[in-house]
Amino acid sequence: MYPEEFQYTKDHEWIRVDGDTGTIGITDHAQKELGDIVYVELPKSGDAVTAAQTLGTVESVKAVSEIYSPVSGKVTAVNAKLQEHPELLNSDPHSEAWLIRVRLADPQEVRKLMSAEQYEAYIREAASQ
Repeated sequence: MYPEEFQYTKDHEWIRVDGDTGTIGITDHAQKELGDIVYVELPKSGDAVTAAQTLGTVESVKAVSEIYSPVSGKVTAVNAKLQEHPELLNSDPHSEAWLIRVRLADPQEVRKLMSAEQYEAYIREAASQ
């Protein structure tokens, strides 16, 4: 269910790395936990993000949740579609509803993240507790 080419955080974000650029989003598990998403606040192109630090927020009918960056770097693109259609995060969280693209400050940070298999095991373990 979770794309094999992505890396995942325990905070339920994903990153897909292509060269020195990472595309970041939230996982299907995260969007299910949030419920209907009604607003997304993201950084601007050119802003810096830091691994494990807040990069924005997602507001759903249930709550407002922070989004944490899986890596450090400079924002090179922001998904403008989400400003008008935040519900894309519910319907297509692993593709069309990517959040931002970042030029990686340290590509080695990605190695600290979980594989799809590890992430699925993490979710199963958390659900059983």
